[in-house]
Amino acid sequence: MGARPRAGGTTFRVWAPAATAVSLVGPFNDWNANTHPLTSEDEGYWAADFADLGPGTEYKFHLLTPHGEQTKNDPYARQVTHSAGNSVVVDPNFDWEDDAFQMPAWNELVIYELHIGTFYAPDPARPGTFYDAIEKLDHLRDLGINAVEIMPAAAFPGKLSWGYNPAHPFAIDGDYGGPTGFQEFIKQAHRRGIAVILDVVYNHFGPGDLDLWQFDGWQENDGGGIYFYNDWRAETPWGHNRPDYGREAVRRYICDNVLMWLEDYHLDGLRCDAIAHIRNVTGTTDPTHDLPDGWSLMRWINEEVRARMPWKIMIAEDLLGDDYITRAPEEGGQGFSSQWDARFVYPIRDALTAPDDANRNMAAVAEAVLHRYNGESFQRVVYTESHDEVANGKARVPEEIMPGAAASWYPKKRSTLGAALMLTVPGIPMIFQGQTMLTDGSFSDDQPLDWARAEEHAGLVHLYKDLIALRRNFAGHTRGLVGQHVEVHHLNDEQKVLAFIRRDQGGPGDTTVILCNFADQSHDSYRIGLPRSGRWHVRFNSDWEGYDHEFGNFESVDCEAEAGIYDDQPFHGTFGLAPYSVLVLSQEPE
Repeated sequence: MGARPRAGGTTFRVWAPAATAVSLVGPFNDWNANTHPLTSEDEGYWAADFADLGPGTEYKFHLLTPHGEQTKNDPYARQVTHSAGNSVVVDPNFDWEDDAFQMPAWNELVIYELHIGTFYAPDPARPGTFYDAIEKLDHLRDLGINAVEIMPAAAFPGKLSWGYNPAHPFAIDGDYGGPTGFQEFIKQAHRRGIAVILDVVYNHFGPGDLDLWQFDGWQENDGGGIYFYNDWRAETPWGHNRPDYGREAVRRYICDNVLMWLEDYHLDGLRCDAIAHIRNVTGTTDPTHDLPDGWSLMRWINEEVRARMPWKIMIAEDLLGDDYITRAPEEGGQGFSSQWDARFVYPIRDALTAPDDANRNMAAVAEAVLHRYNGESFQRVVYTESHDEVANGKARVPEEIMPGAAASWYPKKRSTLGAALMLTVPGIPMIFQGQTMLTDGSFSDDQPLDWARAEEHAGLVHLYKDLIALRRNFAGHTRGLVGQHVEVHHLNDEQKVLAFIRRDQGGPGDTTVILCNFADQSHDSYRIGLPRSGRWHVRFNSDWEGYDHEFGNFESVDCEAEAGIYDDQPFHGTFGLAPYSVLVLSQEPE
């Protein structure tokens, strides 16, 4: 489909079942619809091969229909001059050089979500580009990040956007650097050991500059035509523009889009936006509005990906807590690898932002620590900040804690408490851009990150780096953080303290204990149960003054476990515990 260059020419193919004639037009023929006709094929497809056209050619399709003449961009265009401009034939030959990247194991992933236009924008006159973002990849690598998730980069109207309004689903936005810029970014990320995941939008297309709308002139009920539902099923929160998941050509269009990203662009995974609105018109569990075709489409796509590239990760944003989203298709599930976990982010943000310690719900925190889908720890992505959670009337966690004073002691202590929890619980942890440097306010597509904050808050960046090193077990003494097992063995709601145990295979260097204080109260010697005898080392203390000059450097030292059942564990020990702080404890490997 689309424009497929070959040696000496290009083949063009388009689906337009209502058209009575289709031709190729552009600057190459002065937009003359008579010189480059396409031939009708079966089932509404039109195709032709033209030897005189190659990469770089600007073109559109001219369609003669019973409803009048139309000139439309190629639905499969991989590049457009701009969202309301022309399609461009793309050279498929990009030099990937030695790119043989190996996707990290999913239980070792630490994801950094970023928005290309604001992640790094050194020129105030334009949005950031893929080439700009490459300049900060070393920073992410040194932080310990091994996966980036890019907010949608398909071509959208205008220069500024979050990306969730795709006008041309197969084309990379030109202001970001187009397809070559994206390929170069992916290649450079891979060279640094960083996987690249792209956010894609299939719950709606557009609404602006949407040439798919009434593409070949046919429509019903003033609907969107062949690519869309033309009845009540078209309604979404973003317009009457839901794709027709029951139409074979549209299903193939969306599946082709997935495979293009994963195969042609060497992407390591996709994050599918708001899939609740693919399986249900209202995005709820109301069965009267279910879309079985949407469910079966995503299941089929996940089956295709698993059959072709089982190491690539497919992440769902569903946020309804449904195990079937990440359950295997052969067990009745939709087959996603993992899903954003609302059962973590909402109770944890509530616990972090509640003004009074008495209102922190420690039972809800414990449930958030323990929650798993289908008994698998890494079928969920856990986070305290994402593009949705820091905008749309909400703000960054430090800003929510103390509006207008996000760099104060309380926001720093409680936001890093949340970060430490996110990076030690079971699940795939995700950081949102700027989170490590205490970015305040709310996310906006016209407000680039202030990278001076990375120096201003270098200690907090160091805190995240240390946590990620523990999470990925760089030193070989916290292997439990990549394991499946979790047990909340200590829950003190009165003093707002919680502790839990993480294990992979168990034993010294593996079993890891995390102790969290959700109150503004210190403890000289706080007692918790320990699963093993011997010496327990404090690997991380979030109150270390090296992380921030306002932190108390409260003394938390190693401890020799004492025999005696406590917290249903055979041993126990005491540790100094600062306000709003986290300790990570483990033993030396044998």
